[in-house]
Amino acid sequence: MALFRGVWSVLSALGKSGADLCAGCGSRLRSPFSFAYVPRCFSSTVNSYPKKPLTSYVRFSKEQLPIFKAQNPDAKNSELIRKIAQLWRELPDSEKKIYEDAYRADWQAYKEEINRIQEQLTPSQIVSLEKEIQQKRLKKKALIKKRVKLKTINENWKNLSSSQKQVYIQLANDDKIRYYNEMKSWEEQMLEVGRNDLLRRTVKHQAKNGIEEY
Repeated sequence: MALFRGVWSVLSALGKSGADLCAGCGSRLRSPFSFAYVPRCFSSTVNSYPKKPLTSYVRFSKEQLPIFKAQNPDAKNSELIRKIAQLWRELPDSEKKIYEDAYRADWQAYKEEINRIQEQLTPSQIVSLEKEIQQKRLKKKALIKKRVKLKTINENWKNLSSSQKQVYIQLANDDKIRYYNEMKSWEEQMLEVGRNDLLRRTVKHQAKNGIEEY
């Protein structure tokens, strides 16, 4: 379960180009001494309320993922994550310690910032802030759940035969025809009562030029 949470944390960091982040890197693993501690737990959102720092493994994964992605451009993210997890397990304790020390430093800064903010808030503000944070967490969980569901649906669709897919394709075409006819009927009614402002742009243009077809 911990690995699953780590995978989602790493995948959320795929917004930047891996090639840009690892340009000139020819080795499988960066030198551990090239790692520099940069606090990243402070957020500019939610009234500057700090985010929890990355764990040592997630920090390592975010650093390695663009490297692996650049070296294996055709590989799936899930495959790259498995390779990174294996690399982490094989990493010497002395190199893991660098990431663990960075996490502890971030965690200490996180706790200090939390305490500083809470000292400045009234009880009602703390309750409001906790509710807002909880809502954001629930939205994030719902989004993850939706992505997993969509991925499952996509896989099920790929596994259907052509004849099975054709049934759904035909249903979709029937829906398009039904929608077109219903929309045309409704827009004709809107034209009759003078509500041109509710029409689609193409229909407005056709009505203006006296064109009857839609």
